[in-house]
Amino acid sequence: MLASPGPAPTGSGWSWEAKWDGQRGIARIADAEVLILSRNLSPITSTYPEIVAALRTATGGRDVVVDGEIVALDGGRPSFARLQRRMHTPRPRRPLLAEVPAAFYVFDLLEADGQDIAALTYLERRQLLGEVVNSAGAVQVTPYWPGADPAAMVAMAAEFGLEGVVAKRSSSVYRRGLRSPSWIKVPLRASAEVIVCGWTGSPTTVRSLLLGALSPSGELVYLGDVGTGFTQRQRREAAVMLTEIAAADHPFTAGTTPHRTGSAHLRWVTPILVGTIEYREFHRRVRHPSWKGFRTDKTPGEVVWPELDAL
Repeated sequence: MLASPGPAPTGSGWSWEAKWDGQRGIARIADAEVLILSRNLSPITSTYPEIVAALRTATGGRDVVVDGEIVALDGGRPSFARLQRRMHTPRPRRPLLAEVPAAFYVFDLLEADGQDIAALTYLERRQLLGEVVNSAGAVQVTPYWPGADPAAMVAMAAEFGLEGVVAKRSSSVYRRGLRSPSWIKVPLRASAEVIVCGWTGSPTTVRSLLLGALSPSGELVYLGDVGTGFTQRQRREAAVMLTEIAAADHPFTAGTTPHRTGSAHLRWVTPILVGTIEYREFHRRVRHPSWKGFRTDKTPGEVVWPELDAL
């Protein structure tokens, strides 16, 4: 179940959680065997061995299915940029495990002891989650605040440097695979998925990425460039990835194309890679964007910006 973006809701009947900056994960534990799936249901169990071990301990031998966010901390806060090193390493070695430990922040319970409980209310599922799963090492059951003040929750997220908050209707059921208005994500800064369509820089280092997104009618539209938010290592690694999917021409099917189409430093790619950006606002182009990282758990077909049909 996915949250819909929007302003912080007011009125009664809402519960609140922190919005964690990481990779969504669904974990199934059955007969002490653990399976972790990404948002698009790709298996990622081998990527996070410390979470696998902690899930066995946290569930105490019970068979459960839980939903949560996989994070890597930097200074005590989840950092998606830091998590990138783990997301793209299917079988991490000990030095990487020690340098970038991952944790699973669990916030929902879908099945318990073979029973599907998705039809229970959010509050009922959260209560059961606290009874069935214990926080243990790399697995942490996240807090929630029924009936909290929206402004206080947003202020708390800002104080602790979090990505934002999520409001969930206390009476909502869990709808697998759907984006629901019963869950509303309230980021402190706008963030969105984008399709990487090209890049500028040298053959070995990315200076900026050229971004696109699909309109609701299916056209691939140019959104602008992003040149901040990268480490030097990420710039080099991105150049290697993008060189492998080089294309002869731009992939945009609607709207204007970048004005530097004749530049020797401009390189096009097949639009198959998805990433996340943060930005201040959008008006024909994203303004003040910052790169957050590639998303292996999302596909280009999911990157639809409704506002593009209005251009």
